[in-house]
Amino acid sequence: MRSVLFLLLSPVLFAAPPNVLILFSDDQGSADLSCQGSKDIPTPNIDSLAKNGVRCTQGYVSSCMCSPSRAGLLTGRSQSRFGHEINWEGRDDTGVRGLPVTEKTLADHLKAAGYRTGCVGKWHLGDVAKFHPKQRGFDEYFGHIGGSHDYFASKDGGKGGTYALEGWDGKPFEFENDYLTDIKGRAACEFIRKGDAAKPWFLYVAFNAPHGPLQASEKYLSRFAGIADKKRRTYAAMVSALDDAVGAILGELKARGMEENTLIFFLSDNGGPLDRNGSLNTPLSGEKGYMLEGGIRTPYLVQWKAKLPAWKVYDQPVSSLDISATALAAAKTEAPANLDGVDLVPYFRGEKEGRPHDVLYCRMTARCIWAICMGDWKLVMHNG
Repeated sequence: MRSVLFLLLSPVLFAAPPNVLILFSDDQGSADLSCQGSKDIPTPNIDSLAKNGVRCTQGYVSSCMCSPSRAGLLTGRSQSRFGHEINWEGRDDTGVRGLPVTEKTLADHLKAAGYRTGCVGKWHLGDVAKFHPKQRGFDEYFGHIGGSHDYFASKDGGKGGTYALEGWDGKPFEFENDYLTDIKGRAACEFIRKGDAAKPWFLYVAFNAPHGPLQASEKYLSRFAGIADKKRRTYAAMVSALDDAVGAILGELKARGMEENTLIFFLSDNGGPLDRNGSLNTPLSGEKGYMLEGGIRTPYLVQWKAKLPAWKVYDQPVSSLDISATALAAAKTEAPANLDGVDLVPYFRGEKEGRPHDVLYCRMTARCIWAICMGDWKLVMHNG
Protein backbone atom coordinates (compact mmCIF):
# COMPACT_ATOMS: atom_id res chain seq x y z
CA MET A 1 0.00 0.00 0.00
CA ARG A 2 2.85 2.39 0.79
CA SER A 3 4.31 1.98 -2.69
CA VAL A 4 0.91 2.57 -4.31
CA LEU A 5 0.38 5.75 -2.30
CA PHE A 6 3.91 6.85 -3.11
CA LEU A 7 3.24 6.57 -6.83
CA LEU A 8 -0.12 8.32 -6.56
CA LEU A 9 1.35 11.19 -4.56
CA SER A 10 4.38 11.57 -6.80
CA PRO A 11 3.10 11.67 -10.40
CA VAL A 12 5.97 13.85 -11.59
CA LEU A 13 8.72 11.66 -10.16
CA PHE A 14 8.75 9.13 -12.98
CA ALA A 15 8.18 11.58 -15.81
CA ALA A 16 11.96 11.46 -16.14
CA PRO A 17 13.34 8.88 -18.58
CA PRO A 18 14.20 5.59 -16.85
CA ASN A 19 17.62 4.11 -16.48
CA VAL A 20 18.02 1.05 -18.72
CA LEU A 21 19.80 -2.09 -17.51
CA ILE A 22 20.39 -5.23 -19.58
CA LEU A 23 21.60 -8.30 -17.67
CA PHE A 24 22.82 -10.83 -20.24
CA SER A 25 23.91 -14.31 -19.18
CA ASP A 26 25.84 -16.66 -21.46
CA ASP A 27 25.01 -20.24 -22.46
CA GLN A 28 22.39 -20.51 -19.71
CA GLY A 29 19.84 -23.28 -19.96
CA SER A 30 16.25 -22.13 -20.23
CA ALA A 31 15.30 -24.32 -17.24
CA ASP A 32 18.12 -23.15 -14.98
CA LEU A 33 16.35 -20.53 -12.89
CA SER A 34 14.00 -21.26 -10.00
CA CYS A 35 11.31 -19.15 -11.65
CA GLN A 36 11.74 -21.30 -14.78
CA GLY A 37 11.27 -24.52 -12.84
CA SER A 38 14.75 -25.41 -11.61
CA LYS A 39 14.70 -27.61 -8.51
CA ASP A 40 18.43 -27.78 -7.85
CA ILE A 41 19.68 -24.21 -8.50
CA PRO A 42 18.06 -21.54 -6.30
CA THR A 43 18.19 -18.11 -7.96
CA PRO A 44 16.33 -15.76 -5.59
CA ASN A 45 17.78 -12.52 -6.95
CA ILE A 46 17.05 -13.19 -10.60
CA ASP A 47 13.67 -14.62 -9.60
CA SER A 48 12.86 -11.28 -7.94
CA LEU A 49 12.70 -9.75 -11.43
CA ALA A 50 9.86 -12.15 -12.25
CA LYS A 51 8.23 -11.48 -8.88
CA ASN A 52 8.36 -7.71 -9.37
CA GLY A 53 7.86 -7.66 -13.13
CA VAL A 54 7.05 -9.75 -16.18
CA ARG A 55 8.21 -13.28 -17.03
CA CYS A 56 7.91 -14.07 -20.72
CA THR A 57 7.36 -17.77 -21.33
CA GLN A 58 8.20 -17.44 -25.03
CA GLY A 59 11.27 -15.24 -24.96
CA TYR A 60 13.41 -15.67 -28.07
CA VAL A 61 16.85 -14.41 -28.99
CA SER A 62 17.73 -13.68 -32.59
CA SER A 63 20.40 -16.39 -32.88
CA CYS A 64 21.47 -19.67 -31.31
CA MET A 65 25.11 -18.53 -31.04
CA CYS A 66 27.01 -15.95 -28.96
CA SER A 67 28.24 -13.19 -31.29
CA PRO A 68 25.28 -12.91 -33.69
CA SER A 69 22.88 -12.95 -30.75
CA ARG A 70 24.73 -9.96 -29.29
CA ALA A 71 24.70 -8.20 -32.64
CA GLY A 72 20.92 -8.53 -32.79
CA LEU A 73 20.40 -7.50 -29.18
CA LEU A 74 22.49 -4.34 -29.35
CA THR A 75 21.23 -3.11 -32.74
CA GLY A 76 17.58 -4.13 -32.45
CA ARG A 77 17.93 -5.51 -35.98
CA SER A 78 18.16 -9.03 -37.28
CA GLN A 79 21.86 -9.72 -37.70
CA SER A 80 21.05 -11.38 -41.04
CA ARG A 81 20.41 -7.89 -42.42
CA PHE A 82 24.10 -7.05 -42.08
CA GLY A 83 25.76 -10.45 -42.52
CA HIS A 84 26.60 -11.27 -38.91
CA GLU A 85 25.01 -14.71 -38.70
CA ILE A 86 27.78 -16.72 -37.07
CA ASN A 87 30.72 -16.09 -34.76
CA TRP A 88 33.30 -15.83 -37.53
CA GLU A 89 31.21 -13.79 -39.97
CA GLY A 90 30.39 -10.09 -39.92
CA ARG A 91 33.52 -9.14 -41.89
CA ASP A 92 34.02 -5.65 -43.27
CA ASP A 93 35.43 -4.88 -46.71
CA THR A 94 38.98 -5.48 -45.46
CA GLY A 95 38.15 -8.91 -44.08
CA VAL A 96 38.21 -7.80 -40.45
CA ARG A 97 35.52 -9.40 -38.30
CA GLY A 98 33.17 -7.39 -36.10
CA LEU A 99 29.80 -5.66 -35.81
CA PRO A 100 29.74 -3.50 -38.97
CA VAL A 101 30.39 0.15 -38.16
CA THR A 102 27.45 1.04 -40.40
CA GLU A 103 25.17 -0.33 -37.66
CA LYS A 104 24.07 1.88 -34.76
CA THR A 105 23.75 0.33 -31.32
CA LEU A 106 21.25 1.01 -28.57
CA ALA A 107 24.12 2.76 -26.78
CA ASP A 108 24.56 5.10 -29.77
CA HIS A 109 20.88 6.04 -29.71
CA LEU A 110 20.61 6.51 -25.94
CA LYS A 111 23.87 8.47 -25.78
CA ALA A 112 22.46 10.85 -28.40
CA ALA A 113 19.40 11.21 -26.17
CA GLY A 114 21.55 12.36 -23.23
CA TYR A 115 22.18 9.07 -21.47
CA ARG A 116 25.45 8.07 -19.85
CA THR A 117 26.32 4.67 -21.30
CA GLY A 118 28.37 1.79 -19.94
CA CYS A 119 29.28 -1.79 -20.85
CA VAL A 120 30.57 -4.43 -18.45
CA GLY A 121 31.75 -7.88 -19.46
CA LYS A 122 32.00 -9.94 -22.62
CA TRP A 123 32.02 -7.97 -25.89
CA HIS A 124 32.60 -10.56 -28.68
CA LEU A 125 31.71 -8.12 -31.48
CA GLY A 126 35.16 -7.40 -32.90
CA ASP A 127 38.65 -7.10 -31.47
CA VAL A 128 40.20 -4.21 -33.40
CA ALA A 129 39.97 -0.56 -32.36
CA LYS A 130 37.04 0.48 -34.57
CA PHE A 131 34.84 -2.23 -33.06
CA HIS A 132 35.71 -1.45 -29.43
CA PRO A 133 32.71 -0.67 -27.19
CA LYS A 134 33.91 2.91 -26.72
CA GLN A 135 33.62 3.32 -30.49
CA ARG A 136 30.11 1.82 -30.50
CA GLY A 137 28.26 4.26 -28.27
CA PHE A 138 29.55 3.30 -24.82
CA ASP A 139 31.16 6.04 -22.73
CA GLU A 140 32.71 3.54 -20.34
CA TYR A 141 33.84 -0.08 -20.61
CA PHE A 142 35.09 -2.76 -18.21
CA GLY A 143 35.44 -6.27 -19.59
CA HIS A 144 37.03 -8.62 -22.10
CA ILE A 145 36.81 -8.30 -25.85
CA GLY A 146 36.94 -12.02 -26.67
CA GLY A 147 34.20 -14.62 -26.40
CA SER A 148 35.53 -16.47 -23.37
CA HIS A 149 37.69 -15.77 -20.33
CA ASP A 150 39.27 -17.65 -17.47
CA TYR A 151 37.38 -17.07 -14.21
CA PHE A 152 40.45 -17.06 -11.97
CA ALA A 153 43.22 -15.55 -14.13
CA SER A 154 43.69 -12.05 -15.47
CA LYS A 155 44.16 -13.27 -19.02
CA ASP A 156 41.94 -15.56 -21.05
CA GLY A 157 43.60 -18.91 -20.51
CA GLY A 158 40.98 -20.66 -22.62
CA LYS A 159 41.93 -18.62 -25.69
CA GLY A 160 45.71 -18.64 -25.42
CA GLY A 161 45.98 -15.60 -23.16
CA THR A 162 45.10 -13.20 -25.98
CA TYR A 163 42.46 -11.07 -24.26
CA ALA A 164 43.23 -9.28 -21.02
CA LEU A 165 40.45 -8.07 -18.76
CA GLU A 166 40.25 -4.33 -19.43
CA GLY A 167 39.57 -1.91 -16.59
CA TRP A 168 37.62 1.35 -16.68
CA ASP A 169 40.87 3.17 -17.48
CA GLY A 170 41.49 1.04 -20.59
CA LYS A 171 44.45 -0.72 -18.99
CA PRO A 172 44.69 -4.45 -18.19
CA PHE A 173 42.87 -5.28 -14.97
CA GLU A 174 44.99 -7.79 -13.06
CA PHE A 175 43.34 -10.05 -10.52
CA GLU A 176 44.11 -13.04 -8.35
CA ASN A 177 42.30 -14.74 -5.50
CA ASP A 178 39.12 -13.39 -7.02
CA TYR A 179 36.36 -14.65 -9.31
CA LEU A 180 35.38 -13.13 -12.65
CA THR A 181 31.61 -13.10 -12.08
CA ASP A 182 32.08 -11.34 -8.74
CA ILE A 183 34.38 -8.80 -10.41
CA LYS A 184 31.81 -8.01 -13.10
CA GLY A 185 29.07 -7.59 -10.51
CA ARG A 186 31.22 -5.11 -8.58
CA ALA A 187 32.12 -3.23 -11.76
CA ALA A 188 28.43 -2.83 -12.62
CA CYS A 189 27.74 -1.49 -9.12
CA GLU A 190 30.62 0.95 -9.50
CA PHE A 191 29.18 2.28 -12.76
CA ILE A 192 25.84 2.89 -11.06
CA ARG A 193 27.43 4.57 -8.03
CA LYS A 194 29.73 6.99 -9.79
CA GLY A 195 27.22 8.59 -12.13
CA ASP A 196 25.31 11.84 -11.84
CA ALA A 197 22.05 10.92 -10.14
CA ALA A 198 20.22 13.49 -12.27
CA LYS A 199 21.36 11.95 -15.56
CA PRO A 200 19.79 8.73 -16.86
CA TRP A 201 22.11 5.88 -17.75
CA PHE A 202 22.20 2.74 -19.86
CA LEU A 203 24.23 -0.21 -18.59
CA TYR A 204 24.77 -3.43 -20.56
CA VAL A 205 26.15 -6.17 -18.28
CA ALA A 206 27.27 -9.14 -20.37
CA PHE A 207 28.23 -11.88 -17.94
CA ASN A 208 30.48 -14.68 -19.14
CA ALA A 209 28.72 -17.07 -16.73
CA PRO A 210 27.85 -19.85 -17.11
CA HIS A 211 29.81 -20.15 -20.39
CA GLY A 212 32.95 -22.29 -20.21
CA PRO A 213 35.54 -22.80 -18.99
CA LEU A 214 33.64 -24.56 -16.20
CA GLN A 215 35.21 -22.95 -13.14
CA ALA A 216 33.73 -22.03 -9.78
CA SER A 217 35.16 -20.96 -6.46
CA GLU A 218 34.66 -23.04 -3.32
CA LYS A 219 32.31 -20.35 -2.02
CA TYR A 220 29.80 -21.33 -4.68
CA LEU A 221 30.66 -25.02 -5.05
CA SER A 222 29.96 -25.56 -1.35
CA ARG A 223 26.33 -24.63 -1.92
CA PHE A 224 25.81 -27.66 -4.15
CA ALA A 225 27.47 -30.53 -2.31
CA GLY A 226 24.32 -32.56 -2.92
CA ILE A 227 24.79 -32.59 -6.72
CA ALA A 228 26.81 -35.70 -7.52
CA ASP A 229 27.57 -34.94 -11.16
CA LYS A 230 30.71 -32.79 -11.16
CA LYS A 231 29.83 -30.89 -14.33
CA ARG A 232 26.31 -30.09 -13.17
CA ARG A 233 27.62 -29.11 -9.73
CA THR A 234 30.16 -26.67 -11.20
CA TYR A 235 27.56 -25.26 -13.58
CA ALA A 236 25.11 -24.78 -10.69
CA ALA A 237 27.81 -22.96 -8.74
CA MET A 238 28.45 -20.65 -11.70
CA VAL A 239 24.73 -19.83 -11.99
CA SER A 240 24.62 -19.18 -8.25
CA ALA A 241 27.52 -16.74 -8.60
CA LEU A 242 25.62 -15.05 -11.42
CA ASP A 243 22.59 -14.76 -9.15
CA ASP A 244 24.69 -13.19 -6.39
CA ALA A 245 26.11 -10.65 -8.85
CA VAL A 246 22.61 -9.75 -10.05
CA GLY A 247 21.59 -9.40 -6.40
CA ALA A 248 24.45 -6.99 -5.76
CA ILE A 249 23.41 -4.87 -8.76
CA LEU A 250 19.76 -4.80 -7.72
CA GLY A 251 20.84 -3.93 -4.19
CA GLU A 252 22.88 -1.00 -5.52
CA LEU A 253 19.84 0.28 -7.42
CA LYS A 254 17.75 0.14 -4.27
CA ALA A 255 20.42 1.84 -2.16
CA ARG A 256 20.65 4.66 -4.72
CA GLY A 257 16.87 5.14 -4.93
CA MET A 258 16.87 3.97 -8.56
CA GLU A 259 14.90 0.74 -8.22
CA GLU A 260 11.50 2.09 -9.25
CA ASN A 261 12.56 3.93 -12.39
CA THR A 262 15.02 1.48 -13.93
CA LEU A 263 13.89 -0.65 -16.86
CA ILE A 264 15.61 -4.02 -16.41
CA PHE A 265 15.91 -6.94 -18.83
CA PHE A 266 17.36 -10.35 -18.01
CA LEU A 267 17.96 -12.99 -20.68
CA SER A 268 20.61 -15.33 -22.05
CA ASP A 269 22.42 -15.05 -25.38
CA ASN A 270 21.25 -18.53 -26.43
CA GLY A 271 20.09 -21.79 -24.92
CA GLY A 272 22.32 -24.07 -22.91
CA PRO A 273 24.86 -26.29 -24.70
CA LEU A 274 23.79 -29.20 -22.46
CA ASP A 275 26.60 -31.77 -22.32
CA ARG A 276 29.24 -29.09 -22.75
CA ASN A 277 28.39 -27.24 -19.54
CA GLY A 278 25.79 -29.35 -17.72
CA SER A 279 22.87 -27.01 -18.46
CA LEU A 280 19.22 -27.97 -18.92
CA ASN A 281 16.73 -26.70 -21.49
CA THR A 282 13.95 -29.04 -20.31
CA PRO A 283 11.30 -29.47 -21.69
CA LEU A 284 12.56 -27.76 -24.84
CA SER A 285 14.28 -29.75 -27.57
CA GLY A 286 17.72 -28.86 -28.88
CA GLU A 287 20.55 -26.72 -27.58
CA LYS A 288 22.96 -23.92 -28.41
CA GLY A 289 23.95 -23.96 -32.08
CA TYR A 290 20.55 -25.15 -33.32
CA MET A 291 17.32 -23.36 -34.21
CA LEU A 292 15.20 -25.77 -32.18
CA GLU A 293 13.49 -24.22 -29.15
CA GLY A 294 16.34 -25.11 -26.81
CA GLY A 295 18.73 -23.08 -28.94
CA ILE A 296 16.85 -19.79 -29.24
CA ARG A 297 14.29 -19.70 -26.41
CA THR A 298 15.75 -18.43 -23.15
CA PRO A 299 14.67 -16.95 -19.82
CA TYR A 300 13.28 -13.47 -20.51
CA LEU A 301 12.41 -11.25 -17.53
CA VAL A 302 11.48 -7.56 -17.54
CA GLN A 303 11.09 -5.27 -14.52
CA TRP A 304 10.15 -1.60 -14.45
CA LYS A 305 8.43 -1.04 -11.14
CA ALA A 306 7.17 2.42 -12.03
CA LYS A 307 5.33 1.18 -15.13
CA LEU A 308 4.95 -2.59 -15.32
CA PRO A 309 2.79 -4.95 -13.27
CA ALA A 310 4.31 -7.43 -10.83
CA TRP A 311 3.96 -11.21 -11.01
CA LYS A 312 2.81 -11.06 -14.62
CA VAL A 313 3.33 -14.08 -16.86
CA TYR A 314 3.26 -13.12 -20.52
CA ASP A 315 2.74 -16.01 -22.94
CA GLN A 316 3.03 -14.36 -26.37
CA PRO A 317 6.34 -14.61 -28.28
CA VAL A 318 8.77 -11.75 -27.69
CA SER A 319 12.28 -11.21 -29.02
CA SER A 320 15.62 -9.83 -27.91
CA LEU A 321 15.19 -7.50 -30.89
CA ASP A 322 12.37 -5.81 -28.94
CA ILE A 323 14.72 -4.50 -26.26
CA SER A 324 16.01 -1.56 -28.31
CA ALA A 325 12.53 -0.46 -29.38
CA THR A 326 11.21 -0.81 -25.81
CA ALA A 327 14.11 1.10 -24.26
CA LEU A 328 13.95 3.93 -26.81
CA ALA A 329 10.20 4.32 -26.32
CA ALA A 330 10.72 4.41 -22.55
CA ALA A 331 13.40 7.07 -23.04
CA LYS A 332 10.92 9.06 -25.15
CA THR A 333 13.33 8.86 -28.07
CA GLU A 334 12.11 8.12 -31.57
CA ALA A 335 13.29 4.71 -32.69
CA PRO A 336 14.88 4.36 -36.14
CA ALA A 337 12.46 3.04 -38.75
CA ASN A 338 14.77 0.14 -39.58
CA LEU A 339 14.45 -1.61 -36.21
CA ASP A 340 12.94 -5.10 -36.24
CA GLY A 341 11.58 -4.98 -32.70
CA VAL A 342 8.53 -3.40 -31.08
CA ASP A 343 7.85 -1.58 -27.81
CA LEU A 344 6.67 -4.28 -25.40
CA VAL A 345 5.44 -2.03 -22.59
CA PRO A 346 1.90 -1.53 -23.99
CA TYR A 347 1.55 -5.31 -24.37
CA PHE A 348 2.74 -6.00 -20.85
CA ARG A 349 0.37 -3.35 -19.47
CA GLY A 350 -2.61 -4.72 -21.41
CA GLU A 351 -2.95 -1.55 -23.49
CA LYS A 352 -2.35 -3.54 -26.67
CA GLU A 353 -3.78 -6.98 -27.38
CA GLY A 354 -2.63 -9.72 -29.69
CA ARG A 355 0.87 -10.81 -30.56
CA PRO A 356 3.72 -8.30 -30.68
CA HIS A 357 5.01 -10.20 -33.74
CA ASP A 358 3.18 -12.00 -36.52
CA VAL A 359 6.42 -13.77 -37.47
CA LEU A 360 9.89 -14.25 -35.99
CA TYR A 361 12.85 -15.31 -38.13
CA CYS A 362 16.24 -16.81 -37.30
CA ARG A 363 18.87 -17.82 -39.86
CA MET A 364 22.42 -19.12 -39.93
CA THR A 365 23.33 -19.58 -43.59
CA ALA A 366 26.78 -21.06 -42.95
CA ARG A 367 25.19 -24.02 -41.17
CA CYS A 368 22.12 -24.23 -43.42
CA ILE A 369 19.78 -23.83 -40.45
CA TRP A 370 16.89 -21.47 -39.95
CA ALA A 371 13.54 -21.12 -38.21
CA ILE A 372 10.31 -19.26 -38.83
CA CYS A 373 7.88 -18.87 -35.92
CA MET A 374 4.34 -17.91 -36.93
CA GLY A 375 1.46 -18.06 -34.50
CA ASP A 376 1.47 -21.43 -32.77
CA TRP A 377 3.60 -22.99 -35.51
CA LYS A 378 7.30 -23.17 -36.19
CA LEU A 379 9.06 -24.25 -39.38
CA VAL A 380 12.64 -25.40 -38.81
CA MET A 381 15.50 -26.34 -41.12
CA HIS A 382 17.56 -28.49 -38.79
CA ASN A 383 20.88 -29.72 -40.18
CA GLY A 384 22.09 -32.69 -38.12
